[in-house]
Amino acid sequence: MMNQQQSSIKHIGVLSSGGDSPGMNAAIRAVVRTAAHYQLQVTGILHGYQGLIDNEMIALDECSVSQIIHTGGTILRTSRCEAFRTKAGMETAHTNLKQAGIDGLVVIGGDGTYKGAVEFNNLFSFPIIGIPGTIDKDLAGTDYTLGFDTAVNTAMYAIDKIRDTATSHERIFFVEVMGRDAGYIALHSGLATGAEAILIPETKTYIDQLVAQLERGWKRKKRCHIIIVAEGDDAGGAMKVAAEVGKKFNSIETRVSILGHIQRGGSPTVNDRVLGSRWGFAAVEALIAGKKGIALGVINNEISETPFEVAVKEHGVVSEELLNMMYILSS
Repeated sequence: MMNQQQSSIKHIGVLSSGGDSPGMNAAIRAVVRTAAHYQLQVTGILHGYQGLIDNEMIALDECSVSQIIHTGGTILRTSRCEAFRTKAGMETAHTNLKQAGIDGLVVIGGDGTYKGAVEFNNLFSFPIIGIPGTIDKDLAGTDYTLGFDTAVNTAMYAIDKIRDTATSHERIFFVEVMGRDAGYIALHSGLATGAEAILIPETKTYIDQLVAQLERGWKRKKRCHIIIVAEGDDAGGAMKVAAEVGKKFNSIETRVSILGHIQRGGSPTVNDRVLGSRWGFAAVEALIAGKKGIALGVINNEISETPFEVAVKEHGVVSEELLNMMYILSS
């Protein structure tokens, strides 16, 4: 049990920023209930960093976070805040934190959230702990991010259903999943559904090679294909890739399905509920221990800590094993 006698932290603020991700509510719940155990006050900041500037704050207690662990989204709402990128905006946010008596902050979000925390800490040396809340799984210092498991399962279930109709009508489906800068959702959902090709930002896409693969399948009497396209693939999204392929291969009808924001919502999986709870608990204990400027993570199922500066400068690297599997299993 953490010894809180020497801690200067008495009042914790918590916010969610950037894109929402399933499991954020589990993390918020854990922050509030862990803080209550240590008799600390908790304030929720609404609408992320924008709420810090606009002074949108609500008191949170155990009852406030009852019956939320299974819900998607975030009860604190979220937004992206351009004003927090400015010194004036950060000064306003700092003033509001001090006036509210908040002396430690837990931020739940992705790369942009962490960059804001770095700048804020550089200006004011304010105790901040980060929880990696993003479906993209693109942060360094952690094997998983909050919401990834739910998002990739949502994509998998949708692709399985698309496979049924692709088979029935003997068509090629180009399925676009989220991932502007990282292809983890595409890679994992594609491997899980036996996709015939997976196009991700981390690798170069060659339309001619894709067409040649489809032609080989045609000669083998293969009459349906699922092509997973990450939205940030260098050849373009699913619509553009489908159009380019259609110019060179029109033996089979093609369709495009863009899964979009369905991947962000929904009840979180067991993994995301447990991760959110572990990180919320660990964030409070880290603040009590006097830590600041760190992003939490999980490596080999153990809670990890990475300085914000490292987390925002480095992104997770796609496993060579998974890339090799992608090429071999989809051929």
